[in-house]
Amino acid sequence: MSDVPESSDKKEEETNIPDPEEEESDDSSDEGEGGASGEAEMDFLRNLFSRTLGLGPSEKVLDELTLDGVARYMQSGTCKNIICMVGAGISTSAGIPDFRSPGTGLYANLQKYNLPYPEAIFQIDYFKKHPEPFFALARELYPGQFKPTVCHYFIRLLKEKGLLRRCYSQNIDTLERVAGLEGDDLIEAHGTFYTSHCVSFSCRTEYNLDWMKEKIFSDEIPKCDKCSALVKPDIVFFGENLPARFFTSMKMDFPRCDLLIIMGTSLQVQPFASLVSRVPKSTPRLLINMEKTGQSDALMGMLGFGGGMDFDSEKAYRDVAYLSTCDEGCLALADLLGWKVELEELVKREHEMIDSKDKKDKAKPANQSPGAAQGNAGAETGKSDKAE
Repeated sequence: MSDVPESSDKKEEETNIPDPEEEESDDSSDEGEGGASGEAEMDFLRNLFSRTLGLGPSEKVLDELTLDGVARYMQSGTCKNIICMVGAGISTSAGIPDFRSPGTGLYANLQKYNLPYPEAIFQIDYFKKHPEPFFALARELYPGQFKPTVCHYFIRLLKEKGLLRRCYSQNIDTLERVAGLEGDDLIEAHGTFYTSHCVSFSCRTEYNLDWMKEKIFSDEIPKCDKCSALVKPDIVFFGENLPARFFTSMKMDFPRCDLLIIMGTSLQVQPFASLVSRVPKSTPRLLINMEKTGQSDALMGMLGFGGGMDFDSEKAYRDVAYLSTCDEGCLALADLLGWKVELEELVKREHEMIDSKDKKDKAKPANQSPGAAQGNAGAETGKSDKAE
């Protein structure tokens, strides 16, 4: 399942859930050591005012603002710390629907759950009182029923070639992990199904993916083995803060980023969208999406505020928009880099392995399925191993 919902109607939406005011306050409250965070904020302000007041030229790294220019920069040897920012658009070709497409989106098909309003299915207070709709939906869209896309495996290639610093994802479908990214490679900004926790503050026992899967597909409401409270996947609902790791990691990663690749996201939900402004002002930013997103508001852009991207003005110097599906864009970039055959073979090999494993799992008796076996193990221990 891709990320949790937002309020935009765009097709390539990152259907997620943040409450901007709560998340902004979380960023502030997570400052921890004021010195380090204060320095990062001062760097951001210096860059902002420098560009606004014209104090020094903006360094142009790309020889042209095209996908070819990005590819040449990646091959130059100076591009070593790539950050990917991804949303629901990278998972739609896997068959995972978005939330808001008229007629086909999840919100258009939630009437059967008798919700007071569609977003209630991801509202934490409603979930605690009425968990049945969420788990019914989770059964339909549970991780493990979809294969990663070309885009997911392109990000894995970046990792294998030593170019990926981190992938920041708004998705909760775990496909980045299935594709081969590990915990340290990944910031799941809006949470994940990969782990679950008891909702009781006095308990908080952790459970793994297979334990939760066994409960959901047995038509059970997952309850904690220790205290019998509800167990919820670690996805961020309305009314919850983003993971603390999101805020601590972004302060380390983005000042060091030398290429930002943004894919399948409308860049309208905060604080995720504001990450584009946290890279150094010389860092190229590539958007692969069905339409241009993340551009500065006209008035705010004139004032130099907002940190949005500039693809078309006379002052554009680092932002590139490649309008296509995410898979097509990744294949085009891989072709320019000389990686296309390698990428296609990786996708074919990995998909064959997933299909083979699925066939073996389906051939086993129901009581010997991996979910059942690991689910029982989870019940015996009361909690899973930590994700990281």
